[in-house]
Amino acid sequence: MSEIHIVQANGVRLAYRTWGAPDAPPLLLLHCLGADGSDWAGIAPALATDHRVYALDLRGHGGSSRSDEYPLEQQWEDVAAFLTALGLDRVTLIGHSYGAVVGYLFAQRYPHRIRRLVIEDAPALLPQDPPLTVPPPPPGEEVFDWEVKVQFTAQRNAPDPGWLTGLANITAPTLVIGGGPTSHFPQELMTDLVQRLPQGRLVTIDAGHLVHATRPEEFLAEVRAFLAEPD
Repeated sequence: MSEIHIVQANGVRLAYRTWGAPDAPPLLLLHCLGADGSDWAGIAPALATDHRVYALDLRGHGGSSRSDEYPLEQQWEDVAAFLTALGLDRVTLIGHSYGAVVGYLFAQRYPHRIRRLVIEDAPALLPQDPPLTVPPPPPGEEVFDWEVKVQFTAQRNAPDPGWLTGLANITAPTLVIGGGPTSHFPQELMTDLVQRLPQGRLVTIDAGHLVHATRPEEFLAEVRAFLAEPD
């Protein structure tokens, strides 16, 4: 497992792991809700053959700071501050689920900072009817701050309408990888998302929601071919 590093950015402590040569093109990985940067350990070394890979622990997860509030706006500004602190102007970004949402919101706010974008099994944010509910936290040791889930669910139920229209602001080529019929997200939502992106395309890997973990070789094949395309 890669060593954990710490940087102060946006007023908080952010933990991250790295793989690859420091002078290689930068690639940022954003994990799903409840995970941390270690979730990418199975595929990060393969991506690091031609990239400098950074796997960030989002606020409220892993070794990064806990807070009282976790709005999505704060999470994407953490990403911006993290990149600035490390001197990274423009990156390729791969996000899974919650991390993909943070990633594409960052990409529509800072389109000039994204070279290519990969969205793994995450839909556009649409109002939920009936509203989603959050169960109490599970017993045992806390692996992430449950309040992140509570507040993300509230924003999923009533998202800012600008986040939907803002998908048109993403200028980077974007690959959406859906998990197929066994994912808990209806896959027509992936099609809807792609249609809202100026340079979006959809690939389905029948792996369920955890595509990069369940079918890593197929995931890597799609991602590496996409990243190798000329800009």
